Amino acid sequence: MSHLFKTPFTLSTVVASILVGLIIGALIARLFSPIATRANTSAPASNMKVDVIVKSTDSQFWQAMLAGSQTAGNDWGVQVGLFGATSEADVSNQMSLVENSLSRNVNAIVVAASSSQALNGVIARAQKQGIKVITVDTKVTTPSNGFIGTDNAKAGAQAADRLGELLQKKGINSGNILIESSVAGVQTIVDRDRGFQNELKARFPNLQITAHRYNNNDTPVALSQTNDAISADAKLVGIYADNNVSGDGVAQSLQENHAQNRIVAIGFDSDPQEINALKNGTLQGLMVQNPYFFGYQGVVTAAMSAQGRFAPPSLDPGAVLVDAGNMNTPEVQKLLYPPTTKGRS
Repeated sequence: MSHLFKTPFTLSTVVASILVGLIIGALIARLFSPIATRANTSAPASNMKVDVIVKSTDSQFWQAMLAGSQTAGNDWGVQVGLFGATSEADVSNQMSLVENSLSRNVNAIVVAASSSQALNGVIARAQKQGIKVITVDTKVTTPSNGFIGTDNAKAGAQAADRLGELLQKKGINSGNILIESSVAGVQTIVDRDRGFQNELKARFPNLQITAHRYNNNDTPVALSQTNDAISADAKLVGIYADNNVSGDGVAQSLQENHAQNRIVAIGFDSDPQEINALKNGTLQGLMVQNPYFFGYQGVVTAAMSAQGRFAPPSLDPGAVLVDAGNMNTPEVQKLLYPPTTKGRS
């Protein structure tokens, strides 16, 4: 198995290795190189229990994170529970899952919070019980024991750069832009969209964001909203879809309206539908994260924290802009087709 998906970690040296990688490694190297080796270090005790709770069990993105967590548990003898809400919009379901973890007296929880605030109370109770909490993807506004996630404002800015550059190559220097967005108020999405908006305004001031739609993480809604935007706005030249569900709806709409040649679209994350759209040119780029890393490193960081060892307070594996030029490289193929596994709701 490639080292991307069976990353060897030494718990006592992982922090130093990560810091070295962050300083001297290029982005791809950071995403795909082993963080450390196992030499001279024992794994966490076999009675260590870590629950991993994602935003949704039916998304390939979160299934890849769960697969990374499962591999880390197998590698290090940690008992890992894999859970997730039925929908990214179902915050109450996710809150109940965290409550259940508290009742099982796990040593640590790794959670990709669907809300930056709604889980604050239950996270605080976990810490009062001595349970370590590592947050992933979305930062919460209450203290936790560590965070692993992409700098979403930076990634959004990268998406804006690519969209604007592609339009310029087509000789288009002005026009209207649609942001097709998943869920309002989620900090990850807020940062991602703000980064896109600020960069577009700074570098391409004649490209105007004239519509910002929220689809509640529902592909048919994203499809309908994009259809409406294409029908209503003859000056629409670009679309930014800020997660894979939004990207799926945008791609389907562009194909149905035969608009892929006149509208440039950039998506975020990846799933089979988005990858196919990238292959056939319906989407011109994808900002792809590394959820497998989120899951693996989340369990490692949680185990370190639960054992009283120093754990890195924040890790950003970065995001890669994938397009037709690099999508078939071995490194990017590993990002586009990670192992996946399903958790329990």
